[in-house]
This record gives sequence, C-alpha cells and structure tokens, in this order.
Amino acid sequence: MLCHFRCSFAIPAFALHIWAAGTSAQTTVITGLTVELNGVAYHLPPQPVGRLVGWESKATATNELDIRPITVISSDIDRLTAERLRDLSTDFSRSDDVFQDAFLEGVFLQDVQHRKSQLCNRALDVCKNVRLSSPTHKNSTLPAGPYFVSSKGSIFQAWRLYPDTQGAFSQAATSHDGSHFTALSSSGNGQYGFVATPSRLYYTPTDAKPLSGIRIGVKDIYDVKGLRTSVGNRAWYELYPPANETAPAVQNLLDAGAILIGKMKTSQFANGETATADWIDYHAPFNPRGDGYQDGSSSSTGPAAGVASYPWLDISLGSDTGGSIRSPSQLQGVYGNRPTHGLVSMQGAMPLAPQLDTAGIFARDPRLWAAAAKALYKDNMTLGTAYPSSILTVGFPNDNATKFNTLLNTFLLNLTSFLSGAHVKAYDVGKAWEMDKPGAQSLSSMMNQTYELLTAKEQIRLVRDSFYSDYAIQHDGRRPYVNPSPLQRWQFGDDDAKTIDEVVAVKTEFMDWFNEKGLPRDEKTCSKHLLLYARIPKPIYRDTYVAGPSRPFPFSTTRLSVYGGGPDVVLPIGEVSYFSRITNKTEPLPVTVDVMAARGCDGMIFSLVKDMHAAGRLPTVKPGRSLMSGQNFLL
Repeated sequence: MLCHFRCSFAIPAFALHIWAAGTSAQTTVITGLTVELNGVAYHLPPQPVGRLVGWESKATATNELDIRPITVISSDIDRLTAERLRDLSTDFSRSDDVFQDAFLEGVFLQDVQHRKSQLCNRALDVCKNVRLSSPTHKNSTLPAGPYFVSSKGSIFQAWRLYPDTQGAFSQAATSHDGSHFTALSSSGNGQYGFVATPSRLYYTPTDAKPLSGIRIGVKDIYDVKGLRTSVGNRAWYELYPPANETAPAVQNLLDAGAILIGKMKTSQFANGETATADWIDYHAPFNPRGDGYQDGSSSSTGPAAGVASYPWLDISLGSDTGGSIRSPSQLQGVYGNRPTHGLVSMQGAMPLAPQLDTAGIFARDPRLWAAAAKALYKDNMTLGTAYPSSILTVGFPNDNATKFNTLLNTFLLNLTSFLSGAHVKAYDVGKAWEMDKPGAQSLSSMMNQTYELLTAKEQIRLVRDSFYSDYAIQHDGRRPYVNPSPLQRWQFGDDDAKTIDEVVAVKTEFMDWFNEKGLPRDEKTCSKHLLLYARIPKPIYRDTYVAGPSRPFPFSTTRLSVYGGGPDVVLPIGEVSYFSRITNKTEPLPVTVDVMAARGCDGMIFSLVKDMHAAGRLPTVKPGRSLMSGQNFLL
C-alpha cells in the first residue's frame, strides 16, 4: 500500500553542479526536502544516514522521487510478529511525536544477533533480504524509529515540521553533524514559520549525554556556528556574517546531547521592551497563558513563550541581566533561573553589562530543568541535599483573603513542612541596611539608578559604538534603525556624567554587604537562609497604547540577586483568574514564587526543587493556556 504525501522539491538530496555554455560553473546546494505524510509535514535532511543495499524501486508517474516512509526496528527477525509490531507502534506513538502509524508501510528489521536485516511490508508476510550501509552509525545499525527511504535505497531521518504559531522563533535551524548549523529552509502549509524536530526515538540518554535528544531553542543573542545572530535588530542581522563559533553556554548543552532546533526572539539588544508597543523591528512573541494577548515580558521573551506554548520544545536558553529570565518566567508560568554570576562563560553572547550578565534555562519539568542546569554549569554547580532551616520572606501575606494569598501561604507551608519546620521571618532589605549602617545613605537612594547606568554605559561601550561605526562604513555614513527602548537607555548613559568605575563601586559595596549580612553562606547547608518573594499577577494587555518606552524599575527585591550575584529561581505554583476584556471570559494567570540563596548555592536550590517535585509539592508545568491544566492556547 502506498501512502499519500507531497514533495515540495523534486530533486534528490545532493549538490548539483551545472555548467552552461559561456558561463562559469554554478553550484546548487540542496538543503533538504519537505514532504507531507497523512497531512503531517516533515523535513528530510539532505544527508542520508544510510543506504539499503539490495533494494531499489521504480519511481511512480505521480511521484518521481518515490520517497516512502519506513520504520526501523531492532529485533530478532524470527520472533517478530504482526501483534508485536502493533505493540511497538503503540509504544512509539506514546513516546514520540514524530512517529505515526503510516511509517509502518515498510518495516526495516535489524537483527543484530544474527547479523542480518530485511525490508518487509506491514503484515511482515513479504520480506526481502537487504544490507545497511551506514557511515554515520557504528556496526551499520540505525536507531529504531521513523525514516524515509528513496527509490535508490537512501535512508533519511524524519524531522516533523511544527508551525511557530506564537512567533517565538527568530529562525529555525538544523544540522547534520551537531556542530555547524544552517537556517531551516523547509516550510509547510499555512502562514507561520516552521520548526523541525527529530524523532525522540533516535536518542538514548547516557551518563556522558544526559540531554540526548532534548530539543532546545536558544535566545538570539548567543552565537551559533553557521547562523546569523540578530540581537532583535534587523540591521545587525544583515550587517554581520554567520558565526564561526558557538557560544560556550550553548556548546555545553550540545555537548550533553541536546538538539538545537532554532534561535528564539529577544527584545532588541536585550533591553526591556513592552509588547507590542516597543517591538518595532520584530513582532513580539505571544504569551500563551490566559487570553493569549498578555505581555510576555522581556528580554528572553521568545525562549519563555516557546517553552510555555509548545510540548515539542523541551527547554530553552535565555539570559538574565536585570530580570530577563525571571520576569518572562513569572508572566508565562514556567521554571526559570538566574544563576550565580560567572557560573558559565558569556563569551559569544551580546553583552548588556558583563558585571551582571548571566545565562539560564527555561523548562516545564523541574527534573529536566535541573539536569540541563548541571549540563550548562558543569563542575561549577554541585547538587546537594542539605537544606537551610531559615526562610526569609518579602511581601508575603498574613491572611488568605484572596486566592493569590492562599497559594503563597500554601507554598510556604509546604516548604516549611518539607524542611521539617523551618523558621520563617519577614525580611526588609532597606531596614536591614539602616540597622547595620546607621546614618548611612538609604539603600534605595544609593542604588537608585545603578542598574540603568551600568547597563547603558557598558552597552554603549561594548555594542552601540562599534555597531554604529560598522554600519556607517557599509552604508555611506548612515545610522541603523534602533528601537525606542535601547535608544532611550543609551541616551541616558550618554547624558549621565558618572563613570563605569563609579557605578561598579556602588554595586560592589552592596554586593559585599548583602553576601555577608543578607544571604550569607553556611558550611553545612551552603546558604544560611532561603529568601522568598512573589510578583502579584495582573493582566498586562499587549494591545495597550503607551506614551513611550519605560525605564527600568529603581531598586527593588528583583535587583537583590542582580547586585548580590547569587541565584534566583522562579517556581510556578498555581494560577488565579481574571476577567479578560479580550475573550469576555474568565481566564487564568500564572502565580510564581522566586527563591534566592547565597552566592554559589545554585545546586542546593535545584536539588530542593527536584525533591519537592518528587514529593508532589511542585508541579510539572503544562504548555498552553493554563500552566496547571494545559488546554490549547487561543488564536
């Protein structure tokens, strides 16, 4: 039985060299094929993973390529029955979103024990002896799962094409060797860009590759070899060539086996921007929660939106300078972390301020989140199971008057119970500063514009000036377009007379004090305290007209980890309802709690989160309209 599908490009996957009389040699490079199988679009990479020797078919009149789906199975050929094949199909469909029953049109049986292989039909009653020739796999065997085979016997992996309906990706990507990437050229039906995902059946996690097969997206400030970086600016994307190297933070995840499927949108130059007003060069990604028209925050908006929206994206890599991971995590209801400053190199990432820039992970599953963090930070993070017995809270309610209050107090109760009756104390950093330094300048006054000045002046020095110069050389002295928000920030940096050293000195004074008095280390539990705070959820509609770009908030609780340099993680704990003026219905908004600890105690926090999840006190977040119940996001 032949399946029904469409090929979008009727040329075999190899480079064609065409010579025309009187012209120089031309090269056409095939970057893959797009086919449709039972209404599902797939990308076939240009490089085959093997060839079936001893089997060829003639192209049909309606399909000159004669690309056919097959399923690869490793089994004792003599013991494989049609019933067992049906069971395997059920197992494959349960664990893999790329596989579908139509791939059973042809079944390639690999009998490793007897060193023989056959290509059979679905019923297993018609088989032919064949041999696999595969330069990419040892012992000439392929991982089980779905593939396509050409009329000449070439076998191609099946990468399912998903529409990026939320606009989270700046460009989809693929790679044949996992080190050099190219922009995905495939497309499917519809108005959205498409992202290709390989079958999960191809990969098996190991101690050396704990993230094997995990699909990741990367914020578009990180360099990836072979891809251009946009930093949210169209002129930047066109001005600079594809990267020659992959940023270490990205490479650490790839080395652990993760599969990069694309780069994801950032607000311009990683500055704070409000959807949709401030996003000019590129459209802001859509936050899937609630009515689907809530601001997703910034600057790691795309990575958060992708993880909150798509079950086919497992984790994403963002960056946090002043809240660029934590704020999108809070508004979109996913796990996210700002690590201890310096835990992983930020080389190959566009800087905002090197003294504050960090790299972190978005995830729905805290177990995967912890595994990805370990792969990202390597030996700089050690998991541990000795936890503090002291909890500091900022702004926690004293009653259960609202559902929000109840959720926070329930989480606090679960945490103290899990920590065997930990002591809880309200904390006010401003008052703590005044008590420890009587007569000194108030903390809010001293720290007032430290973040804004440091990020503005450093980005002017490290990014803007060279960008303007490089663009002017290429465009007869012209200046590139820049969104209003970074322009405002840079102007503020130009206008203020303070030097970078003066601003850093203020930041360092607070850091030294906070790490000694606020969240000091502990020999046994790493951190003497845990510090908790929360953001009150409220609707922030993306279609609201604003007077102009907003400047960063002055000193607040969210800045403690920024200036102190310690870890700050976002934990989704539930949701509250609001009445949406978009849908005219009651919709859910995420509720999250931030947990901070002493500098260098990231591993302790991740261990605590894993243990609380295992005890049923933290959820595995669902993608879609609701982080608790899922549901398709609204379009």
